[in-house]
Amino acid sequence: MTAPAVVILAAGQGKRMLSDLPKVLHPFAGSTIVDFVLDEVGSLKPAHTLVVIGHQAERVRAALDGRPVRYALQAQQLGTGHAVQQCADELAGFVGTVLVLVGDVPLLRASTLSNMLRLHSESGCACTVLTAEFPDPTGYGRIVRAADGSLEAIVEHKDATVAQRQIREINSGILAFESTDLWDFISRLSRGNSQSEYYLTDLVGLLRAAGRKVCAYCVDDPWEVTGINSPEQLEHLERIFRERGGRR
Repeated sequence: MTAPAVVILAAGQGKRMLSDLPKVLHPFAGSTIVDFVLDEVGSLKPAHTLVVIGHQAERVRAALDGRPVRYALQAQQLGTGHAVQQCADELAGFVGTVLVLVGDVPLLRASTLSNMLRLHSESGCACTVLTAEFPDPTGYGRIVRAADGSLEAIVEHKDATVAQRQIREINSGILAFESTDLWDFISRLSRGNSQSEYYLTDLVGLLRAAGRKVCAYCVDDPWEVTGINSPEQLEHLERIFRERGGRR
């Protein structure tokens, strides 16, 4: 399995954090949220690590000074698909797996990412989604599976039907793509949804419709992929981290 290129989405402000500080720079257990993510990413020994920045971009750069990362600027916040599009130039010439992460999941483990990447490689998938089952999946994109159990689509919460909102398996926002498929299909994304954004997750349906294999890897511990969107969630996750003895 060759080393992946890693893209970390860190351009948002995180308005629900009630602070002008970029969400990924909020303190977490003596460090910052994004530092926790980068520490685990480093264990994968990636070929490239790109951080997508936007809100207070220079502040994020300064905070990560000395880290072996490069940057892609998302000047307008037009969705996750648009964020990854900003990485095309930086990753020009790279052929292999592109692992897309979100920068607000501090309990994520490198071992989980390694297992996901192994499944992706060994199964010959064009796209693999990291999923989890949440007792309360409100706000998360739902994993829609076909009758045979295979991954069919990801439907964002705001676009989901009443029946789809009953699904407990959620999209973590962490996806792996083969680079050729990613760049071939990402230009086909549209903003025809309730948020008028380019959803990276729409690539699942596009790839499947084109006959490409799409996969899902469900993590046992949902706290690993729980994002931080409010001061209360930050406090809760930090408490879980400390209760585990400072281990993810």
